[in-house]
Amino acid sequence: MRPRKPGSKRYLKAPLIVYENRMEQMDNLLDELQDFVDKGSIIVVEGKRDVIALKSLGFHAEFRLATHYSIVNFCEDLAKNGKEIVILTDWDRRGNILADKLVKNLHSLGVNPDTRIRELIVSLVQKEIKDIESLPGYVEKLRKITKGTDTTDSL
Repeated sequence: MRPRKPGSKRYLKAPLIVYENRMEQMDNLLDELQDFVDKGSIIVVEGKRDVIALKSLGFHAEFRLATHYSIVNFCEDLAKNGKEIVILTDWDRRGNILADKLVKNLHSLGVNPDTRIRELIVSLVQKEIKDIESLPGYVEKLRKITKGTDTTDSL
């Protein structure tokens, strides 16, 4: 009897349909993020690895690193820009605190940043990954699992 290989469809923790649905939802989220990029929105991330990860997924946007400046100055610069802002910090403790501070500071400056995409990614990946830099690997994993199904055609 041959042992099952991790990643084979017989070794999955959930039925294949669950992964197909996640892949479809992930494709929709990535399309939504691309819409923001196409409009010239600023994508706020924590570090350089997050930028690399998003670029590897095909996003060539104006990225801003929130961890290299004081929050107040950073938010003031973002607010002056007049562009839409998408916050994509990690969803670990540090990333959640940073996202909350960014939102509060931006709101005080009359800017309403988009956190919806971040929240949807968090709910979709659940506890499988905890940061933006792991997103390309997660998407690749979903693509391998769902390979040969109709859900991978949209990205």
